[in-house]
Amino acid sequence: MDISVVVPLFNEVESLPELTTWISRVMDENRFTYEILLVDDGSKDGSWEMICKLHGHNPHVKGIKFRRNYGKSAALNTGFEAAQGNVVITMDADLQDSPDEIPELYRRISEENYDLISGWKAKRYDPLTKTIPTRLFNAATRSMSGINNLHDFNCGLKAYRKAVVKNIEVYGEMHRYIPVIAKWAGFTKIGEQVVEHRARKYGKTKFGMSRFINGFLDLLSIFFVGKFGKRPMHFFGSMGVLSFFIGLVMTIWIIAEKLIHIAHNEKYRDATDSTMFYLALVAIVVGSQLFLTGFVAELVSRNSPERNNYQIEDKV
Repeated sequence: MDISVVVPLFNEVESLPELTTWISRVMDENRFTYEILLVDDGSKDGSWEMICKLHGHNPHVKGIKFRRNYGKSAALNTGFEAAQGNVVITMDADLQDSPDEIPELYRRISEENYDLISGWKAKRYDPLTKTIPTRLFNAATRSMSGINNLHDFNCGLKAYRKAVVKNIEVYGEMHRYIPVIAKWAGFTKIGEQVVEHRARKYGKTKFGMSRFINGFLDLLSIFFVGKFGKRPMHFFGSMGVLSFFIGLVMTIWIIAEKLIHIAHNEKYRDATDSTMFYLALVAIVVGSQLFLTGFVAELVSRNSPERNNYQIEDKV
């Protein structure tokens, strides 16, 4: 099979007939073999009934229904597991992504051997309350991930080589950072394509300000897990040793200063009267706790059943 189109959706019943018809037309015009995987993330507006109806008229349309709303990441991960195409393309169900982009995305994956192509909606029709946080997130993600050639990490329109989606796990709200997850998994040939952004035709946006906070926390989480997931002691241990060393130096300074005053018969104050004493105490305690945290995390990591689960590209 050439292409699997994975569409996560939540309460998008009005747009599904038009979307699937549009995708099928593009596929037929280009003579692709394909499937359309509609993952219903616990919709309450009749989306599942519409998916069943569409499946009856078009066998290329397949559906997966969640019992309740789990989020876009869960829907994408489930769609990735079910996808059978050599190239997997994701898009949103709200008709803001154009299926006309599919042939070029497929060509770049299959002919230019990219692992992942991420869409870039250079001209957007979203309100400022959505575009400004998005730009901030993109800048922070570029800085922390080192993927400097992407402008829009959270664009729903992306294309993947099949091996990518079968070797990554998307959970929580990590769908915003799939290119980062792919990079940590060893898929480093990541490109970008300017795509059309269409104004929303049906329904209303699911974007909320809570995603601003959650997205930042997810970015920190994925950065830590990707870099130190198999060696937590390198992070906590180094931070702990640094903090402990700073506290130790401050303690030695306080003691040396007091001894010098005593040797010269000069007036001195008790160590506990010094602000530096408490700073040193905090630094030593925090350093010890960080070191112990790293030690415990290392024990957990060493006993994990996935401790030696590495990505293998090929064998001969």
